[in-house]
Formats: sequence, structure tokens, C-alpha cells
Amino acid sequence: MAAHDPPNRSNVTEQVNPETADLDALASRDVLARIIDEDTTVPGAVRKALPLLTDACDRLASALEAGGRWINVGAGTSGRIGLLDAAEIPPTFGLSPEIVRGLIAGGEEAILRAVEGAEDDVEAAARDLSDLDVGPADCVVCLSASGTTPYVVAAARAARARGASAIGVTCAPGSPLSAAVDLAIEVPVGPEVIAGSTRMKGGLAQKMILHALSTAVMVRLGRVRGNRMVSLLALNAKLRHRAVEIVMDLAGLPQSEAETALAESGGSVAAALDAVRRR
Repeated sequence: MAAHDPPNRSNVTEQVNPETADLDALASRDVLARIIDEDTTVPGAVRKALPLLTDACDRLASALEAGGRWINVGAGTSGRIGLLDAAEIPPTFGLSPEIVRGLIAGGEEAILRAVEGAEDDVEAAARDLSDLDVGPADCVVCLSASGTTPYVVAAARAARARGASAIGVTCAPGSPLSAAVDLAIEVPVGPEVIAGSTRMKGGLAQKMILHALSTAVMVRLGRVRGNRMVSLLALNAKLRHRAVEIVMDLAGLPQSEAETALAESGGSVAAALDAVRRR
């Protein structure tokens, strides 16, 4: 949909929600209650997509195991959510920031503020993927609540043209994005509290999907033991303290010995645990 086109009311993300039609007449508490009530419907919708999420998890894990990359692509809210999840992978799971990446229509400027017309720039999508040298080893996750964002749909097509696998995440079944990808994760969450404002339920669904996928993939890659993040990068005081606690708990060591094991292992929790087990 071009920027000057009228909203497409046939798209569920543009429809008017009858449950919130009187929103402007409500007291603050009731406005908040309506928003929360609508948000509580999202987890159930995401849960129904579990078979598709499982397929996506396996594809992404296989790509990373084979030396490929995971690249999130989106515009506006979707792009920012994709960037956020990608940015959390290095400190939490110790992967290089080059392995899980994010692309947003409009580039870095669009991270903090809207860039006029960026989501309609289909040429930029192909150019951005080319700049990253996306190829057959990579998996591109294309995020668009409406499933119609030109930049994202073009990115899906460009990814496949370059031999990469393309996964779509959308809240609109049967959308152009679904038709453009290898695997479509469709999570219909219904009309938004504010008609068309997909930063709300649509954004929540995409956030849930990405953090579930990224966590599950990291578990598959062996970067979690039990439910502890043994590959974290201890880049600040909180994470250094967490690293010591993990070694204490999993290796059964007192604090001083855990600190020594970490120091001898260059701060690597996994290496410290392996060294202790070899003793």
C-alpha cells in the first residue's frame, strides 16, 4: 500500500475494533483496562502457531549451525522489534553481532524516528540485502503485521532470489508477505485497540514470536545449560555477578573458587564449567 493510498479495510489490521469504539469517552483506568484486555488475547493466538514456530526454529538453528546468518527485516515498529531482538543475542548468548542481524527500512535514522516513505522503498530492500551479501546459507525473517509492507515483501522476494530462506511473520493470513516467503507464520490477533496501530497487539505478537524463536534456537545451539545462559558476555557488573552465580550453582563451587575458575577461563562461563568438570 503506497503512502497516499486509503487504508485497506479488508486487512484485519486496519479494521475498527468494536470493543474500543468508545475509547475516547472512558476514564484512564478503563482505557488501560481495555488495552490490557485486548493484549491478553495475543498469547493464545501465538500459541496456535506452535507448529509453524517449530518449523521456523529448526530452519534457523540449521542455518546457524551451518555457518549462516539470521537477519530480521522490518519497517517501523516491526523493524525496531527485529533490531531489538537481534541486539540482545550477543550479551545473552555470546554470539557475534554479525550472526544475528537486523535491517530496518530507512536505515539507522529510522530506529529512533519515522523516515517518510521508507517502508515503500522496494529498491532499498534489495540493496540492503545485497550490502549484507545475503546468500544461500542465510535465513531472513521478514516482519510485517499487515503483511503488505512493500519494503518487507520486496526483502522476502530478494532473499529468495539470492538463494536464502525466507520466513514471514504477519498478523494477516493470506497476505502478500505470506505468498512471498518459504514459511509463513500467520498470527491473526484481530483489530487493534486503535484501528491500524499495529505497534499494539501486532507488535506484541511479533515480540513474543521473536523472543521465543531466538531463545529456542540458542537452546538448540547449546548456549543454554538447564535454563542458565552459560554463553553470556559478562560486559557489566550485573552480568559478571550472574556469571559467578551460574558457575557456583552448576559446578557446586564456593564464590571464591567460581571467581578463580572464571578468571582462568577468560570470563567464559562455559569454559569455566568445562574446566571444573575436567579436574
